Amino acid sequence: KKMSIRVISVIAVSIILINACSTKVSEEVVAKFGDSQITLGEFENAYAKNIGNWEKASKDSISDYKNFLDLYVKFKMKLRDAEVRGFPEDSALMNELTDYQKQVGVSYIKEKKIIEPGIHQLYDRRKEELRVSHIMIRPDSSGEEAAKELAQTILDSIKNGSSFEEMAKRYSADKFSAPSGGDIYFVTAGILPVEFEDAMYVTPEKSVYPGVVHTRFGYHIIKVTKKQPRIPKIRASHILVDYFNENNKPDTAQAKARIDSVEAMLKAGENFEELAAKYSDDTSTKDKGGDLGFFERRQMVKEFDEKAFSMKVGEISEPIQTNFGFHIIKLTDKMEYPTFTSEEQQLKDMFKKQRFQIEYNALIDTLRKKYNYKLNDDVVDLIIEKSDSARFGMDYKNLDSLKGKVLFSYDGKNVTADEFIKKANESGSYTGKPIFQKPELMKAIDKTSEDLLLEEEALNLPKEDPEFAALMDDYKNGIFIFKLQEEEVWDKIKYDSVAVYNYWEKNKEDYKFPERVAFSEIFSTRDSLINKYYKMLQDGADFDSLAALYTERPGKKTAKGRYDLQDVDFSDFTRQANKIKNVGEYTEPVPFSGGYSIFKLNEREPARLKTFEEAKAEVSSKFQEMQSKKLEEDYISSLEKRYQPVIYYEALNDAFKSH
Repeated sequence: KKMSIRVISVIAVSIILINACSTKVSEEVVAKFGDSQITLGEFENAYAKNIGNWEKASKDSISDYKNFLDLYVKFKMKLRDAEVRGFPEDSALMNELTDYQKQVGVSYIKEKKIIEPGIHQLYDRRKEELRVSHIMIRPDSSGEEAAKELAQTILDSIKNGSSFEEMAKRYSADKFSAPSGGDIYFVTAGILPVEFEDAMYVTPEKSVYPGVVHTRFGYHIIKVTKKQPRIPKIRASHILVDYFNENNKPDTAQAKARIDSVEAMLKAGENFEELAAKYSDDTSTKDKGGDLGFFERRQMVKEFDEKAFSMKVGEISEPIQTNFGFHIIKLTDKMEYPTFTSEEQQLKDMFKKQRFQIEYNALIDTLRKKYNYKLNDDVVDLIIEKSDSARFGMDYKNLDSLKGKVLFSYDGKNVTADEFIKKANESGSYTGKPIFQKPELMKAIDKTSEDLLLEEEALNLPKEDPEFAALMDDYKNGIFIFKLQEEEVWDKIKYDSVAVYNYWEKNKEDYKFPERVAFSEIFSTRDSLINKYYKMLQDGADFDSLAALYTERPGKKTAKGRYDLQDVDFSDFTRQANKIKNVGEYTEPVPFSGGYSIFKLNEREPARLKTFEEAKAEVSSKFQEMQSKKLEEDYISSLEKRYQPVIYYEALNDAFKSH
């Protein structure tokens, strides 16, 4: 019960954990206590943060403001008491705060410095689509440098007037796009490698990117041929006439004649959907008037895609030829670009898959420079030399030989080789990996140093980020309040069995059992089986035995289908059992819960008062709750006597008005 009281108290505290941070506040005083005061500006910021935002707060009533101010004054008096008790110098509390700052700070850094700016950039970029061509040179047997040099030579030739498209046909290793001059059609952000994407978005329309771009696929020369607003999805219908004649043989001329005939009927005013149903060879859409539903760019073949995305809603195209046959397209809808909020999770998933690791590595590189990270290669070699074939997670027999040997340093702090081994083993991330193999060892060193650098950045974050500083103030206030509650309330609660019993004696009427029933059930999903079991019961079979053998209710065979005493209105089961008039009787098979059931009434107990033993847990909980409330009231009373708070409610009339 003590824990549940704590949870309730922490929730209550969290409601009023606030930190004023507005740059434009009123200095009008709304409350005083001791030598401290609360201004209207502080109150407004506190209230707005608690309620969600300033706009919501401005719509609340004076009564709401008064209630909150009462709570806020008590909260501030508690924080002052925490200072008087020396909580800011309490090493245990400060260590807890530091650990929390590291943990939350690392997540905050990743979210604020990598993910948030990344997904906003992705959202903005995806408003546009680019038609891009490229020439790709893969490293071959001649190696990376030779491939890079060839790409640079081709780029120089293009800069000097050579045709990009001809160079693509001649040199590009991308055999899909080379025949069309390197054209890879329309793309948007989140699809291509980040190096390629970054280059194409800074390249003007009808221009070639000035440098060779390296991706995991090779070396690229990039040309942007068109930039335009992106339509996320369109909806279209089509009439398809394939190339096969009535003898199932290709006949392009006959197909063209058939589609021309359909086009003529459309121009004569006949209904598109009716013609699709009658003439389209696309069996999956003809019964739906040719409707293809919504689709994105590049989901259809290029010729179809290019035409459909260039049309206006309601427009019907001329016949378009693809490798499937001839199509007449009708555009029926266009989707507007979605809001950021509706796309946020998809953007996060896309960003984490495509770009997060690259941005994370860049951040770590920045932190290595910022904190002057240095790795001692000689000590790396020493760890391997002394490892004696050890693996992470095992005893490192020569650990003493590593003591005092600085493996790496950052921000004036040294991490010795033995400390590193201990940290790596404690993490559990490298268990079983060979310490004596340098690539595996370096992975562990890199990851350990990354974690420490991020933690160092988190510890310095309040100096650079007011939002994070406010978050840490909130948490510090929270642990102070929690400690006060522990000392003044929770630790003072005592279980007094006599007092609990006396409380029950005075309040028996509050602890009752409603009318209850105990029952059994035989359940089957098949009516033929349930009727069979019913016949067996009529022939004298024992209900419990049949339930133990045949009931299909999960977990109920071992219980012989029995349910102990329950409130008659507790569930559909108890309501069904309550329909039985006499104990020992059973029902006919009834449709129930996805199958068929036979219910038997085992016991009926009328409503009654609970005995002390039956009510003991509830009574104890209530009694502790009363104690907690009394102790809290006594504590607040002591603070009020000490600080003599004065509240100026009339000042709240000016709350959330222009100052």
